[in-house]
Amino acid sequence: MSAPAPQMARAKTRRILSIYLPHLAAEQILRLHRGTSLQPLAVIAEAGNRQVLSSLCPKAQAAGLYRGQALSAAMALCANLITRSQNPAQEQAFHKALCRWAEKFSPWIAAEGTDGLVMDISGCAHLFGGETAMAETICADLAALGLSAKIGLADTRGAAWALARFGHGRGRAQQARGDAISQEARATRARAALRRRDMGPKFAPPARQSKEMPIHIAPPLETRAAVLPLPIAALRLGDETIDGLARLGLHQIHHLLAQPRAGLARRFGPFLLQRLDQALGSLAEPVSPARSTPYFAVRMSFPEPIGTSDDLDAAILRLTEALCQKLDKAGRDLRSLRLDLAEMTEARRHITLRLARSHTDARTVYSLLKLQMEQGLKDLEPSTAFDMIRLEALQTEARNAIPHQGGDSSARAHAARSALDDLITRIGTRIGLEAITRPHPAESHLPEKSQKSLAAAWSDPFEGLWPRAHLPRPLTLFKPEFIDAPDSPEPPFRFAWRRQNFTVKSYIGPERIAPEWWLDDPNWRTGLRDYWCITTEQGARLWLFYAHGGAITGGWFAQGDFT
Repeated sequence: MSAPAPQMARAKTRRILSIYLPHLAAEQILRLHRGTSLQPLAVIAEAGNRQVLSSLCPKAQAAGLYRGQALSAAMALCANLITRSQNPAQEQAFHKALCRWAEKFSPWIAAEGTDGLVMDISGCAHLFGGETAMAETICADLAALGLSAKIGLADTRGAAWALARFGHGRGRAQQARGDAISQEARATRARAALRRRDMGPKFAPPARQSKEMPIHIAPPLETRAAVLPLPIAALRLGDETIDGLARLGLHQIHHLLAQPRAGLARRFGPFLLQRLDQALGSLAEPVSPARSTPYFAVRMSFPEPIGTSDDLDAAILRLTEALCQKLDKAGRDLRSLRLDLAEMTEARRHITLRLARSHTDARTVYSLLKLQMEQGLKDLEPSTAFDMIRLEALQTEARNAIPHQGGDSSARAHAARSALDDLITRIGTRIGLEAITRPHPAESHLPEKSQKSLAAAWSDPFEGLWPRAHLPRPLTLFKPEFIDAPDSPEPPFRFAWRRQNFTVKSYIGPERIAPEWWLDDPNWRTGLRDYWCITTEQGARLWLFYAHGGAITGGWFAQGDFT
């Protein structure tokens, strides 16, 4: 009766598949610019004051270049190296697209860093003919996409990650350092080798390797034997921890098992033991897929490129209608979209439209998009032709029901609000939505901080009563300007301001305003202010204040004009 037990355990074992994409960013660029595949290519990132290589194509790696290498050193080794600047937003978008692609193999998909995917394939492998056939199918699909990959499959997430990156038997390159075991005395090296031989059992290598794309599969319940011979770096540790373990002669995972756990935790922290337990299966590490975001896009390819404005407008109108229909069925409204135009020369033009309010009306969206196209395609040559048009919804919102309380008045208010938002969008296509603002009251007793400007496209109008001060406020408020007047708290009889002489006719005040003592505001270092509404015989009505002096000397200043 005890014979079936291993089979039951084998059936219930979780299986995790890890996909490592070592050249993801570089190969993404090669997909867009096919001509660059003839020469080595590298993606450049900023690291402080230096430019370093963040991603390499296989040809660049074969030339001896590596990630993190300085650009100057890379150019010295490879003179024909082609470089491209890093685009984190584009790389992230492509990574998300790969996550959506991988959903056909398993519903439990998650991104792993910036160059990998992880999926829980428990109960899914039989749909593809077994684990080996499933891994080969993934490799074939990635190869068709122009991507290089390495696959690891094991019972734990940590083991799958380790097999995908270190299952080929090459660990992290050891740098020549004075405390390396190879540089120690012969007797010391002999003792260390004997110690490692005694501690480390003879483990079998990973089960499978493919010639085109390495596939490393640890059979169920044999993950421990597949992981222990791997280097310490396979535990997803930091460089400082790896270097510290190497100084002690601990280079492989099975070396850690012979060491006291308390000593390892005390010297390197509990994270080391956590990663070790996760890889060996003693500590659970589930695959938590990110919540899928709604994705809406339509495209149109042409057997013959189009170049006339009428054909282009007709195609964009059809795509806009198709996109709005998709959004309408999903119960979502459009807030921003991007238009991609692919030219015959493989060049691409991108036009982004942001709306002041959510839309699903295709005609309205098309008219606004056409205005944006007039700005984005100003330099378009008459001979330019496009063979592909793509329309993607960048931002969508859940549709909210229109409130019906209030009858016709509520409907009229909603229509007026919509017309205003459309006007903001039309103006925003010319000058930018950020340039259109609306004032809102702010919680501050200081005059210059009593209101704030918000972007009109992403804010609602203030509908309450505007806070009113107990004394009048000027129509125009500007930065304090020094005026020539006697240094006295009492309002002056005569003063000079902006190269003009004024005679005081009447005044109202004072209104004392104290600075925000919890903030160091340079404009209020003159201390307390007494504000006066001054009417002059020349017809000017000004807002003056007397600063009593604080961190700097005070005096009389002008800050507003009532006329």
